[in-house]
Amino acid sequence: MNLKNFFAELKRRNVYKVALAYAVVAWLLMQIASQIFPFFDIPSWGVRLVVLLLIIGFPIALILAWAFELTPEGIKRTEDVDLSKSIRRKTGRKLDFLMIAVLLLVIAGLLFQRFHSKVPGAVSSSPEKSIAVLPFENLSEDKANAYFADGIQEEILTRLAKIADLKVISRTSTQRYQSKPGNLAEIAKQLGVANILEGSVQKTADQVRVNVQLVNAQTDSHLWAETYDRNLTDTFAVESEIAKGIAESLRAKLTGHEERALAVKPTNNPEAYDAYLRGLAFYGRDNFEAAGFYERAVQLDPNFAVAWARLSQADAALYFMRADTTAGRRDAAKRALENAQKLQANSPETLLALGYYQYLVLRDYGLAKSTFTLVSKMLPGSSEVPKALGLIARREGNWDESIAYLEQGLALDPRNMELLGPAADTYTWLRQFPAALKLYDRVLDITPNDPDWIAAKAYIYQAEGNLQEAAKLLSDVNAQTPSQGAFATKIIQLRLERNLGEAIRLLQPAKINFPFLPS
Repeated sequence: MNLKNFFAELKRRNVYKVALAYAVVAWLLMQIASQIFPFFDIPSWGVRLVVLLLIIGFPIALILAWAFELTPEGIKRTEDVDLSKSIRRKTGRKLDFLMIAVLLLVIAGLLFQRFHSKVPGAVSSSPEKSIAVLPFENLSEDKANAYFADGIQEEILTRLAKIADLKVISRTSTQRYQSKPGNLAEIAKQLGVANILEGSVQKTADQVRVNVQLVNAQTDSHLWAETYDRNLTDTFAVESEIAKGIAESLRAKLTGHEERALAVKPTNNPEAYDAYLRGLAFYGRDNFEAAGFYERAVQLDPNFAVAWARLSQADAALYFMRADTTAGRRDAAKRALENAQKLQANSPETLLALGYYQYLVLRDYGLAKSTFTLVSKMLPGSSEVPKALGLIARREGNWDESIAYLEQGLALDPRNMELLGPAADTYTWLRQFPAALKLYDRVLDITPNDPDWIAAKAYIYQAEGNLQEAAKLLSDVNAQTPSQGAFATKIIQLRLERNLGEAIRLLQPAKINFPFLPS
């Protein structure tokens, strides 16, 4: 058989159509597996097994398409079928219809996913099952125990974020509020929630007292309150009981998986847990300190999976932010992740650490997106995942997708500076200036005197040609302003105003402090 006849025979035997149909159906099955398996707690290797089997099956399907033919009497070898009685053309049309149907299903799914993911950035009314946990008051005689109160608050929030039926505001949005403010209604309005949890923590030696009260901010009515006097080793049980008490008071539905997740006890070592809470208090502010405390926690309890996951995340952040780009830091992130995977491979904390390792260290955005998408189903109330997905989409140049994810995060966490800043910057780069201005106003409502954010807003007015408004914002910026970005924006403003003399006057003493400026 010559090559031309061989390809013609491939076409006659529908091998091409079988290959295409197999590829389309296999892709659909892989998508279904990646979405459905997590809901049944099937390990991640289950998805990899499905992919492997589908890959192995591809050449087998082609061989079968070549060697056999479907006839009214059943499956026969191709050589045994009379060409005049062959129904391969009819079979080919059925394959065409199958491919069209599957492709339409895929397109419908992609369109639904695209438009469904765009959660509005502002919540018009506070849903009944929404809550913000304000910073817990530290009543310990030793004021250095403030980290313990912060850690208890963070751990309660972590548990609440696993409940799909609740909207939970993160500590990033609430940390600027006082422990017991008088204006709960205004705070609830700013955060877009109906309910506020207030609390206090008192730690004395190995004894802990935790007081909590849940308040409906709209009616100023107390929904639930409790006091827990426990041994330090029972702190985990207290956190779980508080999360369950909140869920019951707000009539949130808990799945069996969510109930089990709330009851998890990460360590039996109180010293390890104390070091872990200290790490939580430092994470994001000083990741070197955070990594040190997480390292201490896993030294005290090598089976502390969550601490290993947090350690990997802190090391990855240090590596990515160029605070420490050594091979040692990169390897430390990998080693901590591997230890977490050995202990709890499918926990949301371990998968979150995996996603950050893929994103911040490996820079494999495709893998990271898959991992974070999986985690989003395990932590439905957390803004951490949409933030990560939004930043990854932006790095890939998928601007609209980035905005959708960041707005989704802001719907969950409206005063989170780690979401507001990137979202405002992204709108600016897209030259969607009205949307950017609204977000910068929200940023400046939280940090009203920050020169960098003031300069960012002034830059938009410059881009719009509104130099008068830009000048008002930059009026107090000079060579002594502790922000190179703000000073550079001021110089740009003077150049746009053709006020070169003033620009030169400001630049003369600034050359030493601002080496980025041209000589």
